[in-house]
Amino acid sequence: MRMRVVSLLPSATEHVCAVGGRDLLVGVSHECDFPSDVIGLPVLTRCRTSLGRDSLAIDQSIRNLLTRAVAVYEVDVDALAAVRPDVIVTQDLCDVCAVSYDDVCAAARTLGNPDLRIVNLHPTRLADIWSDLRAVGEALGLSAESAISEYTARIEAISARVAGLARPRVLTIEWLAPAMIGGTWMPELVVLAGGEPLVTKPGDHAPTMADEALAALDPEVVLIKPCGFDIARTLAERPRVEAIAAMFPRARTFVADGNAYFNRPGPRIVESLEIMAAAVHPEVFGEDTRLVRV
Repeated sequence: MRMRVVSLLPSATEHVCAVGGRDLLVGVSHECDFPSDVIGLPVLTRCRTSLGRDSLAIDQSIRNLLTRAVAVYEVDVDALAAVRPDVIVTQDLCDVCAVSYDDVCAAARTLGNPDLRIVNLHPTRLADIWSDLRAVGEALGLSAESAISEYTARIEAISARVAGLARPRVLTIEWLAPAMIGGTWMPELVVLAGGEPLVTKPGDHAPTMADEALAALDPEVVLIKPCGFDIARTLAERPRVEAIAAMFPRARTFVADGNAYFNRPGPRIVESLEIMAAAVHPEVFGEDTRLVRV
């Protein structure tokens, strides 16, 4: 009998598909949107409340929920039971990005399936993303090695092209208001793209910075890619985007899709690096249509 797999976050869904497990998926999260043919599968999670219309309101809503120890997202236990999973892929890295690991475990216990396997992902560095891909493949009885070889070859090709070049100072913006700086694997992407990351080191959680401290930095490249926002959603807050860009008149400032790329620790992190490389070294990589210059 074919294995029945549930993914409760977008990057996990991409991992499942990357190792050849698309046909095993029987349910996904409310945010899973890639590959496009996962749209239409049963949706097993939801947001508990409206989070607001702009970055500051969303941030305040989430902080209020977390202060009251209320999870931002929840599992639809009835829908989960209906799809009868053998494997659930989830994460415990960020309760703001997906349902909490504890809530997933609690929901799983209600299913009464002693053989149910929970694969828990916790990527903070680039290497962790490939380890997670291997873990997903192993749980599904599929190999991730071919996919990982392809991805690492693309990464090494970019790194080789920037070897010996000057390294511009790069600032990555993870959230608009308050401003948050890209952490976890982002500094690694900056280095691989031939830049020098500002503020954070690999594995750091994304810190919040007041505008005064932000303006004191001196980047040569600024990449704005808020978590969960595509380019259109980011540019819907154009005054804030332009205010950030105005802090750094000597820098090249770009907006990129922070939902599909950069903040989603799945296979498309390689495309994120390719986008980053075009922002940092356009003289080598040319223009990238996935970037919008501010």
